[in-house]
Amino acid sequence: MTIPGLGNSGPDHWQTIWERDRRDCERVPLGCWDNPSRNVWVGRIDQAVRAAPCPVVLVAHSLGCLAVVWWAATMGEATAGDVVGALLVAPPDVDRTDDPRLIAFGPTPRALLPFPTIVVASHDDPYCDFDRAQDFAAGWGADFVDAGAAGHLNSDSGLGRWAEGQDLLGTFLNERASPLRRVTIGAAPLAPSR
Repeated sequence: MTIPGLGNSGPDHWQTIWERDRRDCERVPLGCWDNPSRNVWVGRIDQAVRAAPCPVVLVAHSLGCLAVVWWAATMGEATAGDVVGALLVAPPDVDRTDDPRLIAFGPTPRALLPFPTIVVASHDDPYCDFDRAQDFAAGWGADFVDAGAAGHLNSDSGLGRWAEGQDLLGTFLNERASPLRRVTIGAAPLAPSR
């Protein structure tokens, strides 16, 4: 299941491309894309996961990452059997912003997530300092992948189909959350770290 962020993911965003290319990707219809409500988004994620015929992988981008984290914090351990894993890409720092649309998603929950998780972050993301993203991953008990200098990892980053992201997705789909293998993002080989 793909979970976009603020403004939804447009036609050139890797999430949208994955949905077109992969029969196993479906967008969660969060609604209120330009003026998001944390409670609405959390509720819609819960509805989508519970309606799924089998456990799912959550693939979130930007503010969608915080919606997933809030959903897990709200639902607790009950979510563990419904989710194989979560790929959280470019989580924003909602604690250090003055945008009222983002502030409503703070403070950022710091509890361990009840399912295997990978956080991917970029060194030059305008919405979250790289060190902060690493701190989020540590607090959530997630593996962390350094995406190099790739902006907000959205359509402006020119990722296209984002094959490296699909490789990360494959860690959940094919290996059922076994230890991560070495992953290359951009020009340099990177190993996920905890």
